[in-house]
Amino acid sequence: MPIYVFGHKNPDTDAICAAIAYADLLQRTTRPDAIAACCGTPNKRTEYALQCAEIESPKMIMDVRPEVGAICRRNPIFARDTEVVFEVYERMEQHGLSALPVLDASDNFLGILTLLDLLKLVFEGASDQLELRRIHTNVEKIRQVISGEFQHHSADEIPSDMLLMVGAMSAERFTKSIVNYPAENSLVVCGDRPTIQLPALERCVKVLVITGGNELSPELLQLATVNGVTVIKSPYDTATTTLRIKSARMVSKAVQTDGIRLLQGESLEDVRKKVERSRERLFPVLNDNGKLIGVLSKADLISPPRPQLILVDHNELAQAVTGADEADILEVLDHHRLGGGLRSAQPIRFVNEPVGSTCTLVARHFRAAGILPEPGIALCMVAGIISDTLYLRSPTTTDIDRETMIWLAKFCHYDLEDFANDFFQIGSALRTCKASEVLNEDCKEFEEQGQRFSISQIEEIGFELFWNRKEELFEALMSMTNERRLDFSALLVTDVVSNGSLLLLSQEPDSWEALNYPRLEKHLYQLDGVVSRKKQLLPLLVRLIKQGHSSVL
Repeated sequence: MPIYVFGHKNPDTDAICAAIAYADLLQRTTRPDAIAACCGTPNKRTEYALQCAEIESPKMIMDVRPEVGAICRRNPIFARDTEVVFEVYERMEQHGLSALPVLDASDNFLGILTLLDLLKLVFEGASDQLELRRIHTNVEKIRQVISGEFQHHSADEIPSDMLLMVGAMSAERFTKSIVNYPAENSLVVCGDRPTIQLPALERCVKVLVITGGNELSPELLQLATVNGVTVIKSPYDTATTTLRIKSARMVSKAVQTDGIRLLQGESLEDVRKKVERSRERLFPVLNDNGKLIGVLSKADLISPPRPQLILVDHNELAQAVTGADEADILEVLDHHRLGGGLRSAQPIRFVNEPVGSTCTLVARHFRAAGILPEPGIALCMVAGIISDTLYLRSPTTTDIDRETMIWLAKFCHYDLEDFANDFFQIGSALRTCKASEVLNEDCKEFEEQGQRFSISQIEEIGFELFWNRKEELFEALMSMTNERRLDFSALLVTDVVSNGSLLLLSQEPDSWEALNYPRLEKHLYQLDGVVSRKKQLLPLLVRLIKQGHSSVL
């Protein structure tokens, strides 16, 4: 099972670029199966950065909860509906199976076949003499099952119902019995007894099987040829030959076609509910086209493998991909405050440092491993640092970020000043996105003192577009608050030129009169010098929430 490197929901450039770069480092060192993933669509600026770096967007995965297609046994042993009991039984015994899927010639799934089904087929019609004799197969399958040899072959290979007769009686009784069955469907088994062979040949039966390694005399073989009777020599005695011929029945009639079928995209939770009371042993897993991709047993659901994740640019389950709480989180690489809900069964590597960008931390891992990044990966990390530090102008910027940027610049084929200018010019969310999309472009949820809230942040050049869309952005904030059942939602619009922001709130609790920034109008504040959600706005909101909580107490 691969290991997925994930940024947070509604990922920004730093989250996506950190995931891509760290997955690349892991692939080149300890985990060649590492895959960069994201649980949200990259914004325009991120797309621009990846385009410049000539790197594809990471794999989009919105839910890592295991699906049945991920844990089923792929490429299972199967049978064809044209095979016979003996063939299928040998395959089951060879692989230690008690059940297997059955496919037709076009690989379409037909059903499941069990050992009990095979046993029933061998003894089919035990209480009905005619059904006990009926063998649906073809001549070649009979020859294969008894390891026989054709002495004469004239029958076609189209499967048909043959009626089995054993010539273990007097010639007189056999002659009287054989007329009770249609000759064109009769299959006669006898030993070295010309008195049985002759009436069978004169009757023009379909197949005559001679047991014990014996064969027809030249005279009788000539009669078989003239009458179109297929003659097979069996190396086994009559009893063994007869039993084997019964195991030459084609299995198509015994296939269970009405059992439970699972689709590869079904969640394990849904599958458990579906199969928990079933008496079936094996369940087919099909793709969207109805083709078999694997099989599943109840035992496979007892302790299925858990997804393996590395989280970058976040450490809170509320911000992680859906299903992270059911996965094994092996590592965290982040530069934000410690959040809640993250647990692990075993000790994990947890790197959390006060730098301006997670890509700074990833670059440090490259340097520590003595590995030089490819130009595209280097530019990818540069984009993450530029985005999160507003090109080293944010108060979150550290000397480590600046020094890392200098190191990465050696591998990039771009002038970073020009790249940064183009990066911020491209993809204005307010110019190109719906109001709801603006909020979701870079949104994180938090919880403090029992209050749940979200903070969205966008970077723009100037505030003109914001003033044009203020009303619809406020309505979108209200909708987000109600839909997610939050206490409030906030939008921080940052001007990368003036290094200031506007803060729009869905609602203001009574305690917020202590907010020490100009209130431009209801729900809207001017935050000069505030550009960081992590280091400036979040601590401010947390402090106000705590003050309000204390006043209530």
